[in-house]
Amino acid sequence: VPDISQRMLTQTLYDLQRDGYVHREVFPTKPPSVEYSLTDLGRSMFAPLQMLIHWAELNHDAVREARVAFDAAQA
Repeated sequence: VPDISQRMLTQTLYDLQRDGYVHREVFPTKPPSVEYSLTDLGRSMFAPLQMLIHWAELNHDAVREARVAFDAAQA
């Protein structure tokens, strides 16, 4: 993930694990390696997220127009 600090990545993965979205597995190698995977709960977000992405694609132009109109009214 570009432009993210190690601390922020670690905290985000910890939070996702705590919420039950990801599973963390540590392998006893030298040095230890860690693998993250989505849980069933994490995978269950795919359909709702796909719907949200589809909505955003359909409404992108309207949002941009609203921003232009808002900014023009503020000037």
